[in-house]
Amino acid sequence: MNAKKVKPAKYTPEPTSNKFTYILGGVAVVVIAALVIGGVLWTSGGSDARNDGYGTVQNTAVEVSLDDGTILLGRPDAAATIDLYEDPMCPYCAELEHKHSQELAQAIDNGEVAVRYHILAFLDRLSSSGDYSTRSVAAAQCVAESGDAVVFSKFHDTLLSPDTQPAEGGDSDLDNAALAQLARDAGASDETVQCIADGARVEQAAVDAEAGRQKLATTGATGTPAVIYNGTVIDALGNENWIAELSG
Repeated sequence: MNAKKVKPAKYTPEPTSNKFTYILGGVAVVVIAALVIGGVLWTSGGSDARNDGYGTVQNTAVEVSLDDGTILLGRPDAAATIDLYEDPMCPYCAELEHKHSQELAQAIDNGEVAVRYHILAFLDRLSSSGDYSTRSVAAAQCVAESGDAVVFSKFHDTLLSPDTQPAEGGDSDLDNAALAQLARDAGASDETVQCIADGARVEQAAVDAEAGRQKLATTGATGTPAVIYNGTVIDALGNENWIAELSG
């Protein structure tokens, strides 16, 4: 996945922060002054993709399931499980995906890490359609419900790619037919594609996304992207070795 350089809109600076994060209460980004002055996105290690060339999940032993709005991706014998909170329109979620998704995919394939995805929708209001994040949550749920982990991994990767992710405040985003085509391109079944095209899970996705937002507010994380392991917030934006440390 190529890095996406964007300038998000309507953010409130907070000088006490040490990284870019989305604040759920005001849909804002916290920006440390040093980062603004330096003009860099990552607090360390640059933005190059780690483990570049690995791709998405490949091991057929990896499973995916949808449980109460949360998507679990990993081998049943995974040594560690993390919770990852993200919004499909969050540009810093896309940056995290760009830098670490291939490294994370290999760790998932190796049984070192499993991921519980909590896909949120608090950025709906910044989408052209007004509900892009919610419809993306629904689409991801349709794919996860199929039980095909390899397809889900490809779809999730594409959803947060710079070629797919709509700009905040932009004049267009993807309709359900386009989201369904992304799933088809990832190898989804006809039933899964129809689930997305029909918007079959949109209403439930809205409920699940709000429940995820409320749960994130109890973790101590200030926004998205957020990685939680055993109740501890992981500095996934600032510590480029966080996956290796989890699986080490």
